Amino acid sequence: MAKRGSKNSNTKRLKKFLNRKPVATLEELKATLKTDVGMTVYRSLKKLSYRTSYSHSGRYYALKETVRFDEHGLWTARSVWFSRHGTLLKTLERFVTDSDRGYFAHELESLLHVGVKESLLRLVQRGSISREKVSRLYLYCSRNASIRRQQLAERQAEISDSGVHILFEPDQVSDEVKAAIILFTALLNEQQRRLFAGVEALQFGREAERWIAHLLGIHPQTVAKGKQELLERDVDTKRIRKEGAGRPRVEKKHQKFTKKSNN
Repeated sequence: MAKRGSKNSNTKRLKKFLNRKPVATLEELKATLKTDVGMTVYRSLKKLSYRTSYSHSGRYYALKETVRFDEHGLWTARSVWFSRHGTLLKTLERFVTDSDRGYFAHELESLLHVGVKESLLRLVQRGSISREKVSRLYLYCSRNASIRRQQLAERQAEISDSGVHILFEPDQVSDEVKAAIILFTALLNEQQRRLFAGVEALQFGREAERWIAHLLGIHPQTVAKGKQELLERDVDTKRIRKEGAGRPRVEKKHQKFTKKSNN
């Protein structure tokens, strides 16, 4: 009886802790129960019904009753991400399979807030999903041939309608090009850097905003502001080039002709 009472006590302590702190690691839960045995924690969690994060290599736990999924089936607390579908592999497979137009890797990373390339490759190798080259990038699609054809058709139509034929992928940018961009922007003032970042975002799409912000050491909102200024033509041209800046103006010298005397 004492043993059963101890188990119930552990369950209550875990529930109280997780209601106060929505997500926690196994180590934190073991410390709460004052045990070094992981199985003791798992037995109590099982009684409570719990979820495991797909981010942070599944190291975080949360009570099912505290999780509130959004329209994508995702939930986050303390920058830890959980999915209605469970693990990252299961989540990726479900997202790709259910999508009308498939997904590029950078789109999934933006949506899920974690790196996905290795996991996507594992799913492809298992035959759980497929991939096709579209505009030089892999588009991840359903393994079902009929659904895959529909996804490819939807994506190609989207690209054709938008007029975008070269999609952005940070991995395609070489270190030499990155270094050149950093060197060039070092010569610009604050507004010029913001506008340059806005131009890059306009060229390569919204997914590029975070990448160019990281490269230039500026906030993504700064990139978005530069893009908005360009779209609205809201640019202070007086600050682009100060009076007297740049090469000095050179006046053309005109040759003077005089009439020769007929002496």
